[in-house]
Amino acid sequence: MSKDHAESSSQSKKDPGWKYNYLKDDKDKNSVTCIFCMKVTTGGIFRAKLHQVGGNRNARACPKCPNDVKEELKAYIESQKSKKNFDGFNDLDFEQGGFGDDEHDEDEVMERPNLQKKRTGINIGGIDKKMKSNVKGPLDLYMKKGKGKAVQTSIHDACDKELRARTIQKIAAFFYQSGIAFNVAKMDTFKEMIAAIGNYGPNLKPPSYHELRVPLLRNEVENVEKWIDGQKLEWAKIGCSIMSDGWTDRRQRTLINFLVNSSKGTVFMESVDASSYAKTGEKVFELLDNFVELIGEKNVVQVITDNGSNFKKAGEFLMEKRKHLFWTPCAAHCLDLMLEDIGKLPKIKKTLEKGIFLVGYIYNHCGVLNLMREFTKNELTRSGITRFATTYLTLRSLRNEKSGLRSMFVSDKWTKSKWAKDVKGKRASEIVFTSTFWNNVDFTLNAMGPLVRVLRLVDNEKKPAMGYIYEGMERAKTAIATSLGRGSHDYMTVSEIIDKRWNSQLHHPLHAAGYYLNPQFYCKNDGIENDTEVSTGLHDCINRLTPNKSKQDEIVKELVIWVNQEGFFSLDVAKRAQSNLAPAEWWKLYGKGTPNLQQLAVRVLSLTCSASGCERNWSTFEQIHSKKRNRLEHKKLQELAFVRYNNTLRYRRDSNVAYDPISLDHIDESNEWMTGRMEEDHVFEGEDLTYEAVGKAMGAGEVRPTRSSQPSSSRGLVDEESDDEDTEDDSEPEKPIEIEDNSDGFIDLDD
Repeated sequence: MSKDHAESSSQSKKDPGWKYNYLKDDKDKNSVTCIFCMKVTTGGIFRAKLHQVGGNRNARACPKCPNDVKEELKAYIESQKSKKNFDGFNDLDFEQGGFGDDEHDEDEVMERPNLQKKRTGINIGGIDKKMKSNVKGPLDLYMKKGKGKAVQTSIHDACDKELRARTIQKIAAFFYQSGIAFNVAKMDTFKEMIAAIGNYGPNLKPPSYHELRVPLLRNEVENVEKWIDGQKLEWAKIGCSIMSDGWTDRRQRTLINFLVNSSKGTVFMESVDASSYAKTGEKVFELLDNFVELIGEKNVVQVITDNGSNFKKAGEFLMEKRKHLFWTPCAAHCLDLMLEDIGKLPKIKKTLEKGIFLVGYIYNHCGVLNLMREFTKNELTRSGITRFATTYLTLRSLRNEKSGLRSMFVSDKWTKSKWAKDVKGKRASEIVFTSTFWNNVDFTLNAMGPLVRVLRLVDNEKKPAMGYIYEGMERAKTAIATSLGRGSHDYMTVSEIIDKRWNSQLHHPLHAAGYYLNPQFYCKNDGIENDTEVSTGLHDCINRLTPNKSKQDEIVKELVIWVNQEGFFSLDVAKRAQSNLAPAEWWKLYGKGTPNLQQLAVRVLSLTCSASGCERNWSTFEQIHSKKRNRLEHKKLQELAFVRYNNTLRYRRDSNVAYDPISLDHIDESNEWMTGRMEEDHVFEGEDLTYEAVGKAMGAGEVRPTRSSQPSSSRGLVDEESDDEDTEDDSEPEKPIEIEDNSDGFIDLDD
């Protein structure tokens, strides 16, 4: 009712703020009601917009306003500021209804560059009579009475639209000629650039080729370096992790990125072409060792790499030389290997192949894709952190859209189409109507889903997961046992795969210490104290991360206070805070009675578990490592990568978006799909016709593999040749689902 009211009472208003606010009393234009939280603000529509955008001391922020609405209103406010600055009327609100009523936003003024010139030399204290009688400025629109104002406003609206159309057409032409991706228009820096140009006004001289290439780039490098200097203070205070992120480019070169992570975020330091020695453990060790020296050994708690044999050997050499840090395998890489091993089980492998074929067929035929979107109102592909996580998420999307897919394949639009007569189309239809396929989909989701949840947990960039991975893995195994049946052959097979990777590669003293020192778990689980494996990991960390023997002894003494929950630990407020504070922050507040143990706990609980959570700018790095470039060009490209990578990391850290949801609240989420025999689903509610009957009528049975003289590649499962017109995909690069992140680093596994 409130939204309808807003629209009906504000039809004549073009300010976007009226889409999200309304007047309870049309006669009182000063009191505006927010449709999200129903708060009434006084001060007109402008103050109501400040309330919804947030971050202004003159208006309390709306707790329920969606992010896209905030961005829309923020952009509009900035555009109006630009217009006012251009005409010299900064921060002055002249209204027909008096001062303080923010409805000035609904009657915008068209500023023209020629007015700027005509005003030059005008005495602010008194306008000469000629100028006063012949020149009309923005204020005249507000001083007109009655119908005159409406006429002026209409003229302005038309001019404003025409001027904007001409301007953005020039921007579009620049995009097209330069080959700039359309996604750039969504970047904050693009919007900031447009706003800055508007603030400057006419006759802005654009930056030259030399300015962009040398002084401006140098300025941006210095800005990034200043930001990193702030990060270095955190490295010295509580320690950091060196992340070595290796990959192979299209020319089969091995490139290694070096990053540093702390509780303040991740920074990119350097990219190295290690093609000539990446396969040798000794050479990789030298590379890692030099980087530890650069950061400072006393600042480094762990070095994280993937679990390849060369990096594993290098890690062993590094720990032998550097006695007070750990080498840790990337948890995301290890979990992906678990998923890959599970994906090789015959039943799961066959199901994945069918699911990938089905999705590939739909997305490689434009007509079928449009039909799928019509019936499901959704997409089937979902991006994930790793290849197998992506496969899982896509399979889960298939399962979620099962009903829509079945409706599509029995519709007249499908049965009368050319695709229904195609061999591959028939196979896709058979898959959808085969009950065994859907049962195996459920089995696959239950076997892999909990591990994908843990993968998201460890790969998060904002919330250190060292205190959670141990418990997360335990809960994942429990969820899989519940889904597959503890003691069943299927569960035993999957459990063996998990334990093999967990025990030999992933399980680590830092994981155990994080579990022991996380108050969220320790204070609710008496078994942790008596767990030999966990206690051993804790003491390994004490010995390795605390060089001073006497300080080690002090930590052991303080452990008694922790075990007995004495001192600050016994406070009711401390116990309540265990459930809503990040572990490291909790220790900073309530560990003051055990300062040595507190320091160790904060260092451990502030650590990341993964080296793969950072965006890779593939093309940028490939350009950097081109052999054809001279030293100057190489240096410039290194600087470009340094600026681009770190600005991306900084934006992601500072934004209110968490790129990987990591909560394990419903770690056994896929269990909800085990709801009985899927073939008993009804085609139409209230009727007896089931999809099992439809499948039999259409001849759907087990889909037989097609014969081929050559083994099919994994690429062939997805990238089929399309018989339709190619369509340009201008979607954003795939990334994990964005969610609003209002938390403070605490991860709730119970909810």
